[in-house]
Amino acid sequence: MSTILEIKDLHKSFSDNPDGTEVLSSLDLEVEKNEFLCILGHSGCGKTTLLRCIAGFESFTGQVILNGSAVTSPSPDRIMVFQTFEQLFPWKTVFGNVDFPLKQTGHKDKAERKRVVEDALKKVRLSEYAHYYPHQLSGGMKQRVAIARALALKPKLILMDEPFAALDAMTRRELQNELLLLSQTEDCTILFVTHNIQEAIILGTRNIVLHKGGKIVYDKRNDMEKPISPSSEGFGRIWQEMRDAIYME
Repeated sequence: MSTILEIKDLHKSFSDNPDGTEVLSSLDLEVEKNEFLCILGHSGCGKTTLLRCIAGFESFTGQVILNGSAVTSPSPDRIMVFQTFEQLFPWKTVFGNVDFPLKQTGHKDKAERKRVVEDALKKVRLSEYAHYYPHQLSGGMKQRVAIARALALKPKLILMDEPFAALDAMTRRELQNELLLLSQTEDCTILFVTHNIQEAIILGTRNIVLHKGGKIVYDKRNDMEKPISPSSEGFGRIWQEMRDAIYME
């Protein structure tokens, strides 16, 4: 594999931080093409801020380099999927929500856009809901639309900020399975923030744990054969390693 993302000496602070400390301090990270990188850590350790810097939503010092080019602003080659169910346009149908960013990024051929949207909806099993509106969908279905919208743009990176955290356990497991399949069949690299160790082990090909300031205290490849379940050989050992890393002093 080749390196697709390089982060060098990344610093990020907010002017309204009460103690003036940096959210991210001297963070270095490399991500390989087609990796599924899961990022864990306590609230406030900089997980979401890291994704927002990579997405180009935040100013920072240091370097974020994607495929050899410096990240300075948002771009369709980096798409973010949020935790909230309200990331869709409520006045647009499922089809319209997936089609909109294609139109905004210069895809003028209507027939080709229709093909791309239909293909993306098929991948997330929402073809029959193309003409539904967001208020007619469950939370899990809304997240599927957000994933379809990301897939349609064929980004180099998909950045996912706890996208399944608010779902019930059954729906969460179902979407984990679907995302795992998509990660294995689509040409994309995924950075996935979660608080759930089990979710990270099931999904990630590599897992990292951050402490305050974005300090990486755990960084290991997950070479367990997928699909993975808590009964898989080696699951308990990895779970304990990651838990220890999260709660270490």
